[in-house]
Amino acid sequence: MKIKVDFDLCESNALCEAMAPDVFELDDDDFLQLKTEETTDENIENVRRAGAGRHRAAISLLED
Repeated sequence: MKIKVDFDLCESNALCEAMAPDVFELDDDDFLQLKTEETTDENIENVRRAGAGRHRAAISLLED
C-alpha cells in the first residue's frame, strides 16, 4: 500500500513519527517528511495507527 500525506492538513506535531519512526520524521524546520512511500508487513499497523483518530485526516493508505 502507498502512504499518502496531505501536507496542507498535517500539523507536524510528531505523533506519527512517534508511532512509526521508520516511516515518518520531522525535518530541521519541523515539517513532516516521509522516509518511504510504501508500507511493509512490518510497518503497516504502525502507519494505520498513525493515521487513525487524527481529526485532520492528513495520513491515508492507498491500494497499489
